[in-house]
Amino acid sequence: MTTTDQPTTTDQHEAPKNWLELEQRYDSGVYHKHQVVMTRAEGATVWDSTGREYIDCVGGYGVANVGHSNPDVVAAIREQAGNLIVMPQTLPNDKRAEFLEELVSVLPQGLDRVFLCNSGTEAVEAAKKFAITATGRTRFVSMKRGFSGRTLGALALTWEPKYREPFGAAVDNEHVTFVQYGNIEELRAAITDDVAAVIMEPVQGEGGVRPGTAEFVREARRLTREKGALLIMDEIQTGFCRTGKMFATEHFCAEQCQNADGIRCGCKVDEQCQVVPDGMTLAKAMAGGVPIGAFAMSAEVADKMPAGGHGTTFGGNPLAMAAGVAAIRFMKREELAKQAADKGAYFMEKLRAIKSSKIREVRGLGLMIGVELKEKSAPYIAALEHDEAILTLQATPLVVRFLPPLTISREQIDRVVEAFERVLTAEQ
Repeated sequence: MTTTDQPTTTDQHEAPKNWLELEQRYDSGVYHKHQVVMTRAEGATVWDSTGREYIDCVGGYGVANVGHSNPDVVAAIREQAGNLIVMPQTLPNDKRAEFLEELVSVLPQGLDRVFLCNSGTEAVEAAKKFAITATGRTRFVSMKRGFSGRTLGALALTWEPKYREPFGAAVDNEHVTFVQYGNIEELRAAITDDVAAVIMEPVQGEGGVRPGTAEFVREARRLTREKGALLIMDEIQTGFCRTGKMFATEHFCAEQCQNADGIRCGCKVDEQCQVVPDGMTLAKAMAGGVPIGAFAMSAEVADKMPAGGHGTTFGGNPLAMAAGVAAIRFMKREELAKQAADKGAYFMEKLRAIKSSKIREVRGLGLMIGVELKEKSAPYIAALEHDEAILTLQATPLVVRFLPPLTISREQIDRVVEAFERVLTAEQ
């Protein structure tokens, strides 16, 4: 055997790589890194490189709704990877068509046209362009404490100044009016004849896990129709069963509009439903962990965009489409929305029973839960990770946010609550 024929081997005595050091050395530096290396996950459990086991209440920032490494999604990815991974949207694909049919089957009635992309921010960028071409207008109304993404176009709709200010005039938010979430008088004043769209989250995630009210959402729907503007609901984090409905917007629909299955608004009461929007931005949990995004809209909105007016290279790729088909079918078969509603009510009941003067409020919908403290939340989030092996995340400086996979067990919820109570009562 010649030298070039020799198999590549690794010295059995070679020291294991320091993955944390390597990532920190080459990473851009924009992230605050935890001092652990995660290597494996299943359901609502993750393991680090030392074998330590954690209960995950981060869920990839609300991505892992169907559970980490969901067997159905894994099988779909494996099969599709052996057939076809990439195909541009100019060339129709069987798996893309199957995914679009599956997605539209769970969307509110009337949203039956979809622009496919790769992330939530890209979905917001698409929504802005479609709103402009649909209305011929360029002004937007967004919400204070709202979060729409970090690309320059989406960033203009994001309220928190700390995200926008480093980029100065490159962020064009002169065409955006921010209103207090829930303030109907501010909303009425902001929706003028030159507004292209109002965009809002049904539950503000980054803004502190703050659910909207039916009164506010319904008034936004009425006003946008009256003024010829679009209503765009940002369901990037709230969509796909997270809040106890397939989409959080359904919480605000008149009860008599709900179909028996609770999945779609049937709009049987009135041809113009009180809450069904003109568009929805979607991403995160839609494909079980594979990067994906979409802007779903009515035909009236879609048909105003000229051919070639927007595009994407990887959006709608067959691998993501296969994962999406498997994820949505799992959500429906396992009644994941009902699971989230039941487990979320249980979780919040347990959290509210904690006897701690440090808790100001427990709020949320389904398994999108925030606990607002009377002091900074960061030390408690760190203690949960380091001392209790529970992963959570922050939403505003005071709020501990819980976004576990919807497959989390009640036993795991009990362990999370017990751990949270311990860190609240421990000396910080």
